[in-house]
Amino acid sequence: MSRNNNLKAWLYLLPALIFIGVFMVYPLIDVFVYSFEEGYNFASQTYQGIGLYNYSYVLHDPYFMQAIKNTFILVIITVPLSTGIALLISLALNSVKKFKDLFQTIFFLPYVTNTLAVGLVFMILFKKTAYSEGLINLLLNSFGISSIDFIEGPYWAKMFVLCFYTIWVVLPFKILILTSALASVNKDYYNVARVDGTSKWRIFYKITLPMISPSLFYLVITGFIGAFKAYSDVVALFGIDLNGAGMNTIVGYVYDMLYGNSGGYPSFASAAALILFAIVLTITVINLLVSRRNVHYR
Repeated sequence: MSRNNNLKAWLYLLPALIFIGVFMVYPLIDVFVYSFEEGYNFASQTYQGIGLYNYSYVLHDPYFMQAIKNTFILVIITVPLSTGIALLISLALNSVKKFKDLFQTIFFLPYVTNTLAVGLVFMILFKKTAYSEGLINLLLNSFGISSIDFIEGPYWAKMFVLCFYTIWVVLPFKILILTSALASVNKDYYNVARVDGTSKWRIFYKITLPMISPSLFYLVITGFIGAFKAYSDVVALFGIDLNGAGMNTIVGYVYDMLYGNSGGYPSFASAAALILFAIVLTITVINLLVSRRNVHYR
């Protein structure tokens, strides 16, 4: 009987396993093979040899190094800030009694809005043109601050817009997750703590934070992965010539190597993609090791 049940279970899983094998496992193996094929010719499907030249080329390419720099700055700034801001907003929403559902809906609206459309709106707000200074510059001028070209100006200004936009886009989802986590905390813990005269900060640190730590950990992990995959948002803000703007990301570099002006180099793109995979995997493993001591699973 157990053998028949096992057979049925595998038959039920077979469609999903085939899907994963065809669309996930096989492409990953293919990318791994491409990354070691030197001098690969896309038209003739031939290559000159096997080695590490593709990795050496990518790691010495100034455009790739700029993409790594941009991606890491984006990750380091946006993941902690967006998670912290989302936690503060969620705590505020959790304490609101009237119109709580309305406020939650308002904060969630950006999540269901097309990211490219939001990016274009941000570009219009920040872009300085011959006809308009942009709304943000008009606000700066009202405080006596000179206009800044946030889209085509200095690097720090462009990075500020990108980080601001990224935080804006990811906040709704994080607020939704954290609001749900806060609502699921057993209120008896709070009642006992108040009876003992525990301060609000100690209640937050000793009760709230440990109880929602699995959700926080989930948001940190997905935040890292999402920030490392940034591309479409950057295109919406700075156009398709990201190398020229100095704002390319690792995913953007992979795309350019495949389809951009310097496209037609799947071996270089595969090497860059596997480097990205190694970076994300390393950070994820580190987070998993840290979570063993700091995440409280009920």
